[in-house]
Amino acid sequence: MILELILVILLSYLMGSIPTGYIIVKIFTGQDIRNVGSGSTGATNVKRVMGKKWFFTVMILDAIKGALPVILAKLFTASFAATGLLPVLAAIAVIIGHSKSVFLNFTGGKSVASGVGTILALNWHVGLIIAAVWAVITYFSKYVSLGSITALAISPFLMWYFNEPVAYVCYCALGAIYIIYLHRENIKRLVSGKENKVR
Repeated sequence: MILELILVILLSYLMGSIPTGYIIVKIFTGQDIRNVGSGSTGATNVKRVMGKKWFFTVMILDAIKGALPVILAKLFTASFAATGLLPVLAAIAVIIGHSKSVFLNFTGGKSVASGVGTILALNWHVGLIIAAVWAVITYFSKYVSLGSITALAISPFLMWYFNEPVAYVCYCALGAIYIIYLHRENIKRLVSGKENKVR
């Protein structure tokens, strides 16, 4: 059980650490995405360099990166199955890996797409709902950060509504707090009216 626990956390962290946005920008432009815009390796910052097509490409790849370790933890780990603990540990390791990548000196993105991917893997109904909420709020407000913060903030309530294990609800709550914390500068800019809009 201990070995299983360690392997799940380690492999999930390493998968989350794969810097999708950084790799794509580096290959196609030669730039270090961390020196552009917000310095994040996420899809929104990639859009500033490479446009909308690559924004969606990186977002989808990061969501897959988030979902895969959780799905594997659900399928192939028997310990703690009733509590949902191991998939949750995999999900936590993924979003920490994405935001604090071992391959980029513990820098990274804000874990929104990878976080949504983990939630899709835990409960696809909840994942689709928060993805839709993100899309609607982002479309009408033109603020990606506002869509991200709102969508993640409602995720624990949706997990509770769908009668998922307490571990899933707690993960969504803690994950939302962590991702909102990573958006603290965006929140300041939203309040002051200086946040960049989607063009």
